[in-house]
Formats: sequence, C-alpha cells, structure tokens
Amino acid sequence: MPDLRRLSSSDKNNIERTYIELKLTGAEILMECLLEQEVDTVFGYPGGTILYVYDALVKYRDRVHHYLTAHEQGASHAADGYARSTGKVGVAFSTSGPGATNLTTGVATAYMDSSPVVFISCNVAESLIGKDSFQEVDSTGVMLPITKCTFQISDVNKLADTVRRAFAIARSGRPGPVFIDILKNVTAETAEYEFVPRKEHKKSGMLDALYDRNMADLHKPSVDEEDIDKLISMIGESEKPMLICGGGVVRGRAHKEFNEFVNLMDAPTAITVMGGGGMEGRNPLATGMIGMHGSQASNIGVNECDLLIAVGCRFSDRVALDPESFASQAKIVHIDIDRSEINKNVQTDHHIVGDAKEVLRMLNERLTQQEHSKWKEYVFSFPTETLYDEGGDTLNPKQVCDTIARMMPMDTIVATDVGQHQMWAIQHFHFDYPGQLITSGGFGTMGFGLGAAIGAKVGNPDKMVIHIAGDGSFRMNCNELTTVQHYGLPVITFVFDNQTLGMVRQWQNLIYKKNFSETDMDRGPDFVKLAEAYGLHGRRVNNQKDLAEAIEEAMACGEGYVIDCMLDIDEMVRPMVGGGSHITDFMKL
Repeated sequence: MPDLRRLSSSDKNNIERTYIELKLTGAEILMECLLEQEVDTVFGYPGGTILYVYDALVKYRDRVHHYLTAHEQGASHAADGYARSTGKVGVAFSTSGPGATNLTTGVATAYMDSSPVVFISCNVAESLIGKDSFQEVDSTGVMLPITKCTFQISDVNKLADTVRRAFAIARSGRPGPVFIDILKNVTAETAEYEFVPRKEHKKSGMLDALYDRNMADLHKPSVDEEDIDKLISMIGESEKPMLICGGGVVRGRAHKEFNEFVNLMDAPTAITVMGGGGMEGRNPLATGMIGMHGSQASNIGVNECDLLIAVGCRFSDRVALDPESFASQAKIVHIDIDRSEINKNVQTDHHIVGDAKEVLRMLNERLTQQEHSKWKEYVFSFPTETLYDEGGDTLNPKQVCDTIARMMPMDTIVATDVGQHQMWAIQHFHFDYPGQLITSGGFGTMGFGLGAAIGAKVGNPDKMVIHIAGDGSFRMNCNELTTVQHYGLPVITFVFDNQTLGMVRQWQNLIYKKNFSETDMDRGPDFVKLAEAYGLHGRRVNNQKDLAEAIEEAMACGEGYVIDCMLDIDEMVRPMVGGGSHITDFMKL
C-alpha cells in the first residue's frame, strides 16, 4: 500500500477504499489457501460456526468442489479415502462441538495409517471461548493425541501461514493428519492476503521460517551411505532372505523401487495389511499376508529366514505377535522414515532411517542379482492362500472374491470395512499399485469403508471402485448411501453377510468357549430394500451364478448398487495365530 501521507485527501480516500475492498475475509483467505495447495475437493458437513466458510464456498464452487456427506465421520473417511487413493492431501470440514468430535474416529484412523488429511473445523467466537458456550469444545485438546499437529487460529493475519504450515506437515516426512480449529470471528474478519502457489513456498523460504526444532522437518531424513553398504554386505552373506512390504512403501509411492528390489533379491516377500499394493500381488515371489491371519508361506518363511528386511513396517502386534520370538533365526533389518519406529516393537540388528523410495533406489543401484532357488522352493511348498470346501447353500469367501476379481477390471480400487471380510479381501485379491487397497489397518475402524470408497471414487472417476463390507460394519456406515446416490457415484457395495459380527464370533468360538454373547445380527434392515430406499438397486445372492449376474447388472447400471452375499454364520478367517503366540503356532479351526 502506498504512503498515504504523500497523497491528497481525495486520492487517499480512493486508495483506502480500494485497499479495503481488496482485503479478504478469513473465510475467503481459507479458500484461497486451499487453491494454493491445489485442493479442488472437500468433504464436509456445515453448522453454525463454520457458516462464513460455507458462505465463501459459494464464490469458489467452480474451483473447490464440496461433497456433503450424511455425517461428519463419513466426511472424515471420504477425505482419507481420497488421500490414500490419489496420494494428495485430503480435506474435511466440520462445525464446532459435536461436528468436530464426530471427526475424531476418522482423524484417528488417518493417524494410525499415516494418511495425509487436513481437518478444518470452526469453533465458537473468541468472546465465547471457555464459557461453556453452545457447541463449544476444546477441539485441539481432543485432537492432539491423534494428529501430527493441531492449530487453533485466533488471529486472521496468521491464518494463511498456518494453513500453509498445516498442509506441509501433513504431507512431509511420515504423512499424517493435521487439525485446524478456526475461531468463528476469524472467518468474518478481514486481512491482507497474497496468493503464493505451493511450488513457491519452499523457494521463498516461507515455510522454513514457520518450523522450529519441535516440529516435523520439511526435508526427508538423509540416508547414510554406510548403512546402505552394510545392508548390501548382509544380503551377500544371506542364504535364506525374506522381505516384508509395509505401509511405508505404499505411502511413499515406492512400489516401483520395491518391486525392483524384490526381483533383484529373488526373495520370498510377505505383505502387511497396510502394504497391499506396495508389491505387485501377482508377483511370483509374493507369499501373501503376514501375521495373525497370514499365510503359512509368509509366517513360516519369516520364522525360518536368516535375513529379514522390513520396509515401512511397524511390526505391530498383528504382525509380530510375540516380539521376543519373532524371526528369531534371522538378522532383522528395518527401513523406515520414522526413527521412532526403530526398535519400538522388535529389536533390530541393523536399520536405515530414510524415505523408502530413496533407500530402495540406493540399494537397487548397488545390489547385484541374487539367486535363492532352494530357499524359494521350500517357502512356496507352503500355501499362500486358504482353500475352501465348495458346495453348500451359501457362498464361501473365496468364491465371492474370485468372482469379483474375474469379472472386474484388474485396476479396481477396493475399500473395505473391518472384520472377517477385510481379511478375506486381503487374502484373496491381488493389489498391484498404491491406493488400490484402502483399509483401516491400525485403528481397525468399522464403518470406514463406504466413506473411503466415496472419496476414492471422487478422486479416481475413471476407475471402478468397490466397497467390501460385513453386515455389522455396513450397519455403521450405510447412511452414506445417500451420498452415493445424490452425487451419482457408481460404487458397488458387496456385503459379506453371515448375520453375525463374524470376527468377534470367531474369537468367541475359538477362545471364549462358544459364548456367543451379543454378536448375532438376526435383525434388520433388509439390505436390498435399504438400497432401494436410498434410490439405488440391490440384490441378494446365494451362489456364484447369481453373484455373477448381480455384478454384471451392477456394472451396467452406472450407479450405486448393493450386493448382499449370503455366507455361513460360522465361516472363519483361516489360518489364524492367537494374539501373543509364536507366528507359526496356527490354531486348529
């Protein structure tokens, strides 16, 4: 702004008037900051304290497309599914109080699975903070343990830089959710704003000034070349190597480098739940899932290998069920971008801290072609998938998965809820690229799947997106069928319907002396009629022929569709290793 002291009163008034008109409200600054971050999609649900933002949204609706979900939790999962499937930062809006707390399950889900989502809520005005005002809650206090960082903005002049900082934190290092709480008065107040494209942020030093020693670094940790050379030496000494593909490969979009590493290693490779898509599922070196419901090939291979290299794997209690005995015959090497994960659950013999893509690139440059024919022959003498008895009045899980895989495009995106159906999908589908499998691995969130499928379809309009659910999980998120219908999203839901909380019943069957307490789902709704109530189509199937016909009909109709697949109530996920047990101590099912 020019020096007004040097101008006439008339010119001064004109410039002041023009300057005031060029100022933006906090709500408008927020929208401009989203455009800076190249955000064109937002999921959310309005309410009183965020209304200035929704008012501003009208002016930006040709550039920022908002999807109104049935519930804030649905918005949180949709933003997460969008982020996982596209590799971009997802965004979700909510109002204060119950609107913000309704996000928490989705925030925690994103946090546990390192998904980059920025959650934006507006709180009551500054004059009402701390007075138990209507729909007031300490949102940042609630979100603090389940985010990379939280911000509460009480000064409109700090809004733009804080939003820039939030997005940088969400996507940098180990990705994860960030929560921004904007006081309502800030969204109405005005301030100067200069549009700065995201690519200019680092160049201008804008973000460097926003970080301090306690914040996540903007830059990926540098890889120590001596650590790389040491691992190359360990590989050369190994006769029975085994690899684990974890979620870090997926989040780091390091799938090409990992597949090259697998082939150079010529080593059997197990995949964690979060690692689905980090390795080509049809690679002949893939042994399938590892852990509690891991294949025999994966679990036995890990137990008997002499070198175990895990990339982007947390060694959670569902993988390293008994940390003391896990891979006890092997030298364990852990590659991860997050130093805090090293030696947290499993003690390692060597580790490399760094971005998976960069570490693998360096390894691939130094590694010569390995050959382990006898070791591979031994590992693959054990099953990589579970076989099921055919026949009966109901479908079995492999029949459902095989029929879907046969009839649908190979690049179909699969979003799951949590339970038996989740394990069956991961066991029997083959995922070939990051973002093809979208599932809640760390938090185990029932009700995640349909919202996540919506986000994935919005982010990938040219790909087929399906939602795999159990009848218990589907009851928790079926309200989002209204979102599917309203926006014309052709998401196909497959309900693995055994009329019970299947995974809980399985534990009751095996561990709790068949005390099937409160797990039977012998009640409504009729899922086919439910789909029809939302203006969609549905069909119940009991055999592969009917299932194939339903899939053909669903794919042809071009809109949301629900297929209710009837399974036996006592169908189990096989194999299974009990919690805390040795990884090869398979239970008799």
